[in-house]
Amino acid sequence: MDPVTHGLIGATASQSFADKRNFRAAALTGLASAMLADLDVFLGSTSDPLLNLELHRQFTHSIVFIPIGALIATILLWWFVKKYLTVKETYLFSLAGYATAGLTDYFTSYGVLLLWPFTDTRYSLDIISVFDPLFSIGVIAFAGMAFYKRKQLFAWLALGWIALYLLFGFAQQQKATDVARQLAGDKNHEIRQLIVKPTIANNWLWSIRYTTNDSLHAAGVKLLPFTEPEIFPGDQTVLLNWQEEYESFKGTTLYNDITRFSELSDSVLIRHPNHEQVIGDGRYSMLPTTLSPLWGIKVDTTQPNQHVQFGAYRDAGEEVKERFLQMLF
Repeated sequence: MDPVTHGLIGATASQSFADKRNFRAAALTGLASAMLADLDVFLGSTSDPLLNLELHRQFTHSIVFIPIGALIATILLWWFVKKYLTVKETYLFSLAGYATAGLTDYFTSYGVLLLWPFTDTRYSLDIISVFDPLFSIGVIAFAGMAFYKRKQLFAWLALGWIALYLLFGFAQQQKATDVARQLAGDKNHEIRQLIVKPTIANNWLWSIRYTTNDSLHAAGVKLLPFTEPEIFPGDQTVLLNWQEEYESFKGTTLYNDITRFSELSDSVLIRHPNHEQVIGDGRYSMLPTTLSPLWGIKVDTTQPNQHVQFGAYRDAGEEVKERFLQMLF
């Protein structure tokens, strides 16, 4: 989730049990604590590009790490709030704020290692975009009123808005899932893996991806209240059988990096249509109907003992923007 909304949800959690005496200090503590977990974007290695991806939303977002993260936040923030909060209060408000970090990312896509170190499974509900302005505006309005008036009521209204919007997202996802199963059924496809998530900045245009034995299929669907779903047929492509194609490189850094990227991509790997050497994450593209990966790894078989290069391949040209807006509105 975007940093601003992350912080405001943390502030809301802290405001929900603060009193007037320490209300604003509690809000700022919760805000900073919620944003602290995302400092993991700075972890990594220049020589190993995939390490940053593996560490993002990893231990800093784990449930087990919440008390430790709150302690770190308390140490960092205590000198700024000691006039208004005791050490115990600072820790409790930090705990409330930090606890929202992993949970809010869990509602988005890509995945969070909530149960690290017990499992390396990434969990995600895919019911809200990582950036949704309508959702954020509601949080900003209620959290802002709570901060200005120093009243818990508005903090609870903010939490109510968050819950209602997430329930709406869940309902939308169920509708999109029904559409996906219908599309697959009409083509006599047996779904092996189904990925249904909202497109960027909204909750009514949804991306559908599903795999069959050897192929990945894409489609989009617009879900507006009191109207029939509007379906946008999409592309299909062959899934990359990388284990077979790169079997001769087993044991090399190259092969190990492809294995790591496959795990990060939930095993949905395809060739980038515009970059022959790039293996892309087939779950994400600029449009719900296309299979042009947003990011991927460049494989150089002439250097099997070197780490692969990771890159972004976003096509944000006018044609793509126009097509997205046409589907959206």
